[in-house]
Amino acid sequence: MPPKASKSSASSQPLNGPALTAASSASGAASPPREKPASPSLAKELAVLKSDIIQAVTSELTRALTAEFHSISRDYHSKLQTELQEMKSELLRDNASLRAELGELARVDAKCEDLEARSRRQNIRIAGVPEGDSQFTLSNSNVSELLKEALSLEKSPLVDRAHRSLAPHPKPDGPPRPIIVKLHYFEDCVRILREARNRPRITFSDMNLSIYPDLTSKVAKTRAAFNAIRRKLRSMDGVKYGMFYPARLRITYKGESREFTSATEAERFISTMPG
Repeated sequence: MPPKASKSSASSQPLNGPALTAASSASGAASPPREKPASPSLAKELAVLKSDIIQAVTSELTRALTAEFHSISRDYHSKLQTELQEMKSELLRDNASLRAELGELARVDAKCEDLEARSRRQNIRIAGVPEGDSQFTLSNSNVSELLKEALSLEKSPLVDRAHRSLAPHPKPDGPPRPIIVKLHYFEDCVRILREARNRPRITFSDMNLSIYPDLTSKVAKTRAAFNAIRRKLRSMDGVKYGMFYPARLRITYKGESREFTSATEAERFISTMPG
């Protein structure tokens, strides 16, 4: 009896003919179909749609960001404007307060100036008396006698105090410090200053003296601005002038008088006068 063929032997034999063709057909049916390439019109539509979407999103973002920026800008501008307005109001208040304080300081300064000037009403200054001179010892009685002799007064004025100014001690070749004299009577002060103005020169024991009021530093500086003008007026014929308190220059020419508180205006006026 011939041996039976095993199943393994039958399955291991190669397929030939119709069996191979059927197997190939089954394998081809199982693989996925290939995609067809997109048409040019569809690709163009997709690109246009993509561009429209990007443009719409960009526009919406721009609009939203712009609106947010404008909102923030308005809030910031409003806040900044409020702060600036508050600062302006505060500055105006401070300015008004400062002006009031400056006005008060000016009034206090004027009052102090007036009080100092009043305290010097009976004072005079004598310039030209050498310091350390053995012929003249600074004392109330000696100053009183000097004034009587130098100005040919009927009687010696009553002197309360007499001392050198508080300026630094001069050098050996420097001018002596003036003597400040406080007179007891205001009438004596007026008479002495009047006599000093009427004399072209004042001499005493070979000393050339100058006698003038004891003014405050502020008034003295204001009057000093007229010194050059007064020297010019002194050399002009037919012109009379005088300095009045606190610092008013009166010029009289051909019967007409004018007063000046500004040295510039006085200089301009005398430039129109014949030399």
